Amino acid sequence: MTTTKLDLTGLKCPLPALKTRKALKSVTPGDFLEVHCSDPLSVIDIPNLIRETGDKVEITERNDVRIVFLIEKVNGSIDKSNDASPRVGS
Repeated sequence: MTTTKLDLTGLKCPLPALKTRKALKSVTPGDFLEVHCSDPLSVIDIPNLIRETGDKVEITERNDVRIVFLIEKVNGSIDKSNDASPRVGS
């Protein structure tokens, strides 16, 4: 189990979410991505991103200066989040 740290302090929306999405592509399932942000909107954007990817997120620190997210990679690829094909009735 490895934790990769990503420092996104100083970046404004939408960059923290975009850079988090990109970084998650290189994280192995079972490993963690620790993301440090200073943009207050990241408390909305990053959890929404993680809901889309199917991974797990926890805010481990939140104060006036920074927000720290600990994201556990649980699936194989964030590009596969919409692979299910709808069933067509006869």
